[in-house]
Amino acid sequence: MVYPTNLDFNPKSSTMMHIDLNSCFATVEQQANPLLRGKPIAIAAYTTPSGCILAPSVEAKEHGIKTGMRVRDGKLLYPGLIVLPTDPEKYRNVHVSLRKILRDYTNDFTPKSIDEFVLSFDGYPILAKNSMRQIAEQIKQRIKDEIGEWLTVSVGIAPNRFLAKLASNLRKPDGLDEINKSNFLEIYSKITLTDLSGIKARNAARLAYAGIYSVTDFYKADIRTLKAAFSSINGYYWYLRLRGWEIDDFEFGRKSYGNSYALPKPLITPEELSPILSKLVEKMGSRLRRADYKARGIHVSIVYRDWSFWHKGISFPKVLFDSRDIYKKAFKIMCSAPYKKPVRELAVSCFNLLKSDFSQLELFEDVIKKESLVKAIDRVNEYWGDFIIIPARMVNAKGAVPDRIAFGGVKELEEFINNH
Repeated sequence: MVYPTNLDFNPKSSTMMHIDLNSCFATVEQQANPLLRGKPIAIAAYTTPSGCILAPSVEAKEHGIKTGMRVRDGKLLYPGLIVLPTDPEKYRNVHVSLRKILRDYTNDFTPKSIDEFVLSFDGYPILAKNSMRQIAEQIKQRIKDEIGEWLTVSVGIAPNRFLAKLASNLRKPDGLDEINKSNFLEIYSKITLTDLSGIKARNAARLAYAGIYSVTDFYKADIRTLKAAFSSINGYYWYLRLRGWEIDDFEFGRKSYGNSYALPKPLITPEELSPILSKLVEKMGSRLRRADYKARGIHVSIVYRDWSFWHKGISFPKVLFDSRDIYKKAFKIMCSAPYKKPVRELAVSCFNLLKSDFSQLELFEDVIKKESLVKAIDRVNEYWGDFIIIPARMVNAKGAVPDRIAFGGVKELEEFINNH
């Protein structure tokens, strides 16, 4: 394939929008309880001193309190910090309400996490009567009017998804910015390399070694320099992203999908662990299908209370997409663990991914009918909220597994998989 190597910034009008609910969990709690408004609060996985802060409020962030910080450290920075446990049902209700509003403007939108959405307005007639900025302002106002006056969203507009997300981060909270062919160089000159999603210290060091020290340098670098800096095709992808071209419609280099859970109390037997595994598989299966993938491999890993570790992955000839089938394979793998010790953390992932247009017909099973059923269930859960329709075995998971929502979405999931 021949790649274009002399592209200017994408000249098309901005049709991509990124919406991010500011300090999601904390803001929703403040909306629900007016007495918490304007006060530094933090939502934590556990409210004990060693608990991890999942979402500090805007006011807490002003005191230096950050996501991932321990509760005790947050209270050292601000002794009056109010720490609350998660209330997933409350956050899901807001998520569903947001979806209903967005659906009035475009059907082409993707939830990136419970508090982030990417919207495409390509070909939608609404742009004939409204500018992207006017649409964004309408959405922001409707959120306040129909969901809650304390809720704010940061909105980014751009020709591609990557720059729309970057624009949404420029002025938090409650921002509204656009990156386009007229202002991109001015914006690039005001941000740092690590402000770009996907560029952390390690990649910044790689770029510095290639003589790239700023976002403007990054944009002006030729493809040969970028390919050498990243030692892969990623250099070319960055060349396109920074020029406003859409290349993120593809999951480049995606290796696996997975989920994990740290148990608050020790469990040992497969019967005790089964509801937890089922819930992990349901969440993983939903994400797998939402990304339009099927899998041919399942991996299970266990961290025990004594910090010993066991894991096992198996590839299968049969393509897997139904969470019920994935659970059966994962449960069998889990049962093959030779150790019968209290479990600290359970994780499951799927690998050997294939795009969903791959179909493998079965002699004794109507695969097309099964796919239709799974899609129908996913649509119900997507519309009304996760876990509206669940396997019977998950009914017993409520007491064993406190209902928690991942606070970072795809990026944190990928980091977990890469580290395990």
